[in-house]
Amino acid sequence: MKILQLCKKFPYPLKDGESLAVQALAKGFTGLGCEVSLLAMNTSKHWFDTSLLPEELDFYHSIHTVEVDNRIKPFHAVCNLFTTNSYHIQRFVDRKFERKLIQLLQKNRYDVIQLETVFLAPYVSVIRKYSNALVVMRAHNVEHEIWERIACNSSSIKKWYLNIITPRLKAYEVEMLNRYDGLVCISERDMELFKKMGLNRPVTVAPIGLDARSYTPHGDSFKQKPTLAFIGSLDWMPNIEGLKWFLEEVWHPKLKNRFPDLEFHIAGRNTPDWLLQLNEPGIHVHGEVGSAQEYILQHSVMLVPLLSGGGMRAKILEGMALGRVVLSSKVGLEGIDALHEKEVLVADTPDEFAESVAWCLESGPMLEAMGNQARRFFESNFEQKEIAARLANYYREALKQHLVSV
Repeated sequence: MKILQLCKKFPYPLKDGESLAVQALAKGFTGLGCEVSLLAMNTSKHWFDTSLLPEELDFYHSIHTVEVDNRIKPFHAVCNLFTTNSYHIQRFVDRKFERKLIQLLQKNRYDVIQLETVFLAPYVSVIRKYSNALVVMRAHNVEHEIWERIACNSSSIKKWYLNIITPRLKAYEVEMLNRYDGLVCISERDMELFKKMGLNRPVTVAPIGLDARSYTPHGDSFKQKPTLAFIGSLDWMPNIEGLKWFLEEVWHPKLKNRFPDLEFHIAGRNTPDWLLQLNEPGIHVHGEVGSAQEYILQHSVMLVPLLSGGGMRAKILEGMALGRVVLSSKVGLEGIDALHEKEVLVADTPDEFAESVAWCLESGPMLEAMGNQARRFFESNFEQKEIAARLANYYREALKQHLVSV
C-alpha cells in the first residue's frame, strides 16, 4: 500500500506533539510493509534545513518539502475580516505547494493520501482531479473547538477578533467533513463531536501511538525531592495560556510561600522573551532542550495546566511512557482515559492543582508507583505498532470499496 502524507509543517525535529504523531504513524506503516512518502510545508515558523535530513527519517520512501510563508500578517488578518473566508485556513493555501502536489500525483500512483489536519483540506479538489487515491483526513483535534476555548479565556480586542474568525473556521470544518473518503480521529470523544457536526462518511479512531521500546523509564528522579516540569511548544497559544494561568493563579498565590523549596522547570521550543527573562526563585526556564526524554526523566512530575486545546497531548504519552507522574487538567487529558489517583493526577482549579502538588511532595514511594502504573497504561493503550496495524487494515478494507465506486 502506497501512502502519501501531507503535512502543514516539516515533522522534525521531534519537539512537538504533531511531529511525534506524524512520524510515529508513518514509521508504524513502514514497519508493516507500506511505502510512505511525505509532502510537507516547510514554514517560516517551523523552518528546517532539509539538506540536513537525519538518518532517523529513512523510514520514508521519499521526502518532499515546499517553503511556505504562513506567518500571521496584521494587514492580511485585518483584510480577512471583510471576507467570509477562514483566516486560519487561508494561511495554508499556497500555489507552490499545490504545484508540487500535482507533480507528485502525476508521477506516482498512491493508494491513500492522508491529510494531517484540516489545514490541508484546501487541496482535496486538486487531489480529486489528479488521483483516484483514497483521501483521508487525520484530524489531530476538532480545530475550531481549540479556538472557541481560547476566545472564551481571552479578553478585549483578542476576544472580539477570535469571536469573528473562529465561527468561520468551524463552518469550514463542517463544510469539508463529508468531502473526504474517510476520517481518522485521535479519540472517541472527537469522533462523537464530528458526528454531531454532521459527519456521515466512514470514520475510525486511531490514537497517537509511540514505540514503547524507544522509552526507557528509570526511577532516579523519584529518589530526590520531587520537582515539577513543563515541556511543550511555547509558540502554541494554549500552552502559553495555560502556563500564564498556572503562574498567576497557582504558583504565586498557592505554592510559592507554602513550599519555598519547590522547583518548577519549564522547557519548550520558541520560548517567548518574557518567559526567558523571568527571574523568580524556584522557577527555571530552559528554553529548547536537546532531548525531551532526558529532560522529562530528570523530574518526577510532569505538569500540563491546559485551559484550551483539543485532540491528544503526545507529550503526556511520552511522560507516561517514561514512568513520570502526570498532573493535568481534564482538557489536557482529553483522549487519554487514565484514572485520577491511579495512573495520573487530575486538577482543574487552583486549589486542586495546589493540593495535587502537595500530595506529590508528601507521597514518598507512592509517587514512583503511580509512575509505574502510568507506564503500564501506556503500553496497554498506545503502542505504535498495534495502532498502525489497525489503521492499515482499515485502509485496506476502505480501499476495496473505494476502488469499486471509482
